[in-house]
Amino acid sequence: MATSFREMSWPVQALAFLFLAVVLVLGGLYVPGSPVQRERVAVDAANAQLKPLEAEVQTLRVYQQRRVELQGEMEALQKQLATLQTIVPENKEVDQFMTMLQGAASGAGVIIRKLETQPVVAKEYHYEMPFKITADGPYYSVLDFFARLSRLSRIINVGDVKLNEIKPGANSSQFRMLPGSTVTGEFTIVTFFSKPADEVAANAKPAGPGGKP
Repeated sequence: MATSFREMSWPVQALAFLFLAVVLVLGGLYVPGSPVQRERVAVDAANAQLKPLEAEVQTLRVYQQRRVELQGEMEALQKQLATLQTIVPENKEVDQFMTMLQGAASGAGVIIRKLETQPVVAKEYHYEMPFKITADGPYYSVLDFFARLSRLSRIINVGDVKLNEIKPGANSSQFRMLPGSTVTGEFTIVTFFSKPADEVAANAKPAGPGGKP
């Protein structure tokens, strides 16, 4: 005699329900065309597309880090360029240079009697701008003046130095000297300014046959 499902004991009914649920789940996962199967295929396709995107993002992160490093290097180079432009400016800036000379002389206790500009000398990558200077003052003040010139922001070379002793009462009719002045000197000061990049390129000589550029 057949027994109805309701007449079965509850453990048997529970097992039956569990078996039915497993069948339904497996059917939804693996039966072709089922909604669950379609969603599973879509998820697998999305994951397949996600992997190369994650690899690309990782690559872009490396470039982003490199970009930060390059920005730091660029800022450092810009600071170096600003320093170089102060040491060797692009233009003559004669007025500023003469003000710097006068400031160094005043600070050292030296009087500049004469400052003559000399012809500018063109070099391959820069210009030399010489000045012939006559100055006087105490001996150690003149030495301090030279030391102050070496500490100026622009590059300065001092040459052709000729120092002479000042005798008591000499040149009293020409100009007033500082108390304690013992030497008068003539020397040449050379400073520099750079050439524009386009001018440097224009002046570059082409390499001859077999020669180096």
